[in-house]
Amino acid sequence: MTDTRRPSGLIAILRGLPAADAARVGSALYETGMRTLEVPLNSPDPLRAIEVLREELPDDARVGAGTVLTTAQARSVHDAGGQIVVSPNVDADVVRATVELGMDSYPGVATVTEAFTAVHAGARAVKLFPSTQVGIDGMKAWRAVLPADLELVPVGGIGAASLGAWVEAGATGFGIGSAVYRPGIAEEEMVAVAAELVGAWDEAAPRLRRLGADGPATSR
Repeated sequence: MTDTRRPSGLIAILRGLPAADAARVGSALYETGMRTLEVPLNSPDPLRAIEVLREELPDDARVGAGTVLTTAQARSVHDAGGQIVVSPNVDADVVRATVELGMDSYPGVATVTEAFTAVHAGARAVKLFPSTQVGIDGMKAWRAVLPADLELVPVGGIGAASLGAWVEAGATGFGIGSAVYRPGIAEEEMVAVAAELVGAWDEAAPRLRRLGADGPATSR
């Protein structure tokens, strides 16, 4: 059966986002075309920020948490309305709990062994972290041995200029952090960077690999 999942696309990492700013920041990023927002749990009142984002944004937005390290945290994210769970590491219990709760799991991996551990726990996507350590050539080598329906989502150091090369190598999404959001960033700068990234993503979209196949994927 053909896998018809859409690629993960751009994930805005909103580390340090105050809950009081969540509606404004989330709406501004949504208007640029970003559809997935991640609030790391080491932000101030992250669960409330997730609740606000989920309440304020349209249904086609995905909202969730990063830096999720325990099954209890995964359950808290679910209770707050989260749809994605992102971790800096692979914890099989966290992956399984996330999947069982109906959320998408993005465990962090830096080796093929870790990636297979994540797959065996039920992950359908992995976060390449830090992406600079794995590199484009490394990811190409991974792509040859990992399941065809597994998403590879580099995080760290990805910009509009380099995004296309990663897509050519098999990436189907990207986590974007301080380049697009950091506490105190001017909204004009945030929106400009986000719009540039969305433009680069849309340009690269025709070259996306199809999930579960070797051909190109449809765009987001």
